[in-house]
Formats: sequence, C-alpha cells, structure tokens
Amino acid sequence: MGYLQVFITSFLSISCVSIFMPNLVDAQLKTNFYAQTCPNVESIVRNVVNQKFKQTFVTIPAVLRLFFHDCFVEGCDASVIIASTAGNTAEKDHPDNLSLAGDGFDTVIKAKAAVDAIPSCKNKVSCADILALATRDVIQLSGGPGYAVELGRLDGLTSKSTNVGGKLPKPTFNLDQLNTMFASHAAHTVGFSHCDQFSNRIFNFNPKNPVDPSLNKTYAAQLEQMCPKNVDPRIAINMDPITPRAFDNVYFQNLQNGMGLFTSDQVLFTDQRSKGTVNLWASNSKVFETAFVNAMTKLGRVGVKTGKNGNIRIDCGAF
Repeated sequence: MGYLQVFITSFLSISCVSIFMPNLVDAQLKTNFYAQTCPNVESIVRNVVNQKFKQTFVTIPAVLRLFFHDCFVEGCDASVIIASTAGNTAEKDHPDNLSLAGDGFDTVIKAKAAVDAIPSCKNKVSCADILALATRDVIQLSGGPGYAVELGRLDGLTSKSTNVGGKLPKPTFNLDQLNTMFASHAAHTVGFSHCDQFSNRIFNFNPKNPVDPSLNKTYAAQLEQMCPKNVDPRIAINMDPITPRAFDNVYFQNLQNGMGLFTSDQVLFTDQRSKGTVNLWASNSKVFETAFVNAMTKLGRVGVKTGKNGNIRIDCGAF
C-alpha cells in the first residue's frame, strides 16, 4: 500500500477508533440520489478516473488524500478544491494541504466537466459527490473493495485557510490524540510521505535513543539510507515498504513487525487498546475490507451540506 498510504495512516487510526465514534447524521444521503437526474454519473466519473490512472498511478493516493483532507475540514463539501483569491486564502493553500498532489484536483475537475457535458446532467451533480465517487473508484483500482457510495451532498459555501489548523492528524500523534481527532470522523488506506515527517524517529528521537526503539532495526537502517540527514525535503518514500501499490492488509502486518513509518502508525500496535484490532486486520483481509468500507461510508457523511448551506458549483475551484 505504499503510495496508497497517507490515506492508510488515518484510515487505520480512524477505523480503530470507530468504536468510539458517535452516530453520524446521513443528511438524507442515498446511493441512487441521481437516478432520475443523471443516471449514468457513476460510469462517467469512473471512466475519467480510469483515464487519469492510465496517465499516472499518483491518481490513487492523490484522490484519497484529497477526500480525506476535504472531509476533515468543514466536512465533505469539496471546500478543499476552491482556489484562493485576492481576498481569501482558501483551505488548499494552508501549509497542511500544500502537499496535496495536483492529480487529485485534476481528476475531480475533469470528471465534473465530463458529467456536465451531458445535457441532462449539467449543473445537477456536486463536486463533493464527484470526489466521493472518484475516491471509491481509485480504491477499486488499487485492488480494494467496491462499495455503494451515498450521494446527495452539496458543495460548501466557504473555504478558509484559517479553518484548517488542528483539523488534520500529525505523524507524531499518540492514540489519545487520534481518538480525540477522529471522534467525529471515519476512514482511510494508502500513500507516501516526505522524509521530514518522520526524520525525528531515525535521527533524534530522544537524548537516550536517537532511533525510536519501537522501529524495526533493519527498517530503520533502510529509512536512514533513503532519507539521510539534510536530504531534500521534497523526497518522498512509500509508507508501506512491502506492497507499495496494492490495497491489502500488509500495512497491519508491518505494524506487527515494527515497520510503521509514523509514530501515529506504530502506536496503533504498541497501545493495548488498539493492538487487538491491528492483529485482527493483519490476519483477516476480509474483516479489514469490511471495516474499511464501513469507515469510508461514515467519513463520507461528515459535515454534509444540504439546503441553504450549500449549492452545486459550475466550477469546482470557484464559488
């Protein structure tokens, strides 16, 4: 799951703590929402995603991360896609979002154009719903499970950089911090990371142990080679060193072997409260996939905009 994994750090955490999550309001979302207005919307979006994937594999982690970053700030309303203007710095330009790959934005924008090219669909489908559909499609392209996507979201009316701070998990979070952050959200699985996000674990963990003792020694040595001191901060490595491009449960097996890239990954195995869940998913891929689908569905319900709280954008990047 390597490339696919910035989405997995959070998914694993989110799904693990889904036990603590309150019931989320579905805002009247339903899988056949566009049955009368744009019945072919799913196939239209899927075709665009497939074409984009053929151009670059980065489409998969890019779309996954875009969905995750969107839903965690102001809810699943495509507010992360809005471009900044002279009078407003939008969410996408917050430091925590600058690493979002352009291929994710491009996928949604192209899918929106393809949908609106159908006369009966024009201005009927929200960018938020297109992002949700594209997310399901990239998960399947990486070998993950298919699932019915609940639809009926409207696009948000605000997007401010100032709303992002503190809404996204940090690689150094412990389980309590993850539980607090994920108390009203849900899932993810797949991606890559820049070296500066975990360098403290291999060079200056603490005065007594420069290398985090919870790290597998062989893995730590590999990380030191791939991300030496003073390396270009733009260098990125796979978060799953074993199956970097496949949706599978190897990520959890890696945690069992001390090969979680972030502290927030490894703590899911070292903390007794979540260790059982990691062991279960590491040994049973079907149970993991079921948990993943449930978590993704819950995440898609977060902060949904309806009625006067949203609209359907003509341009996903502008109000």
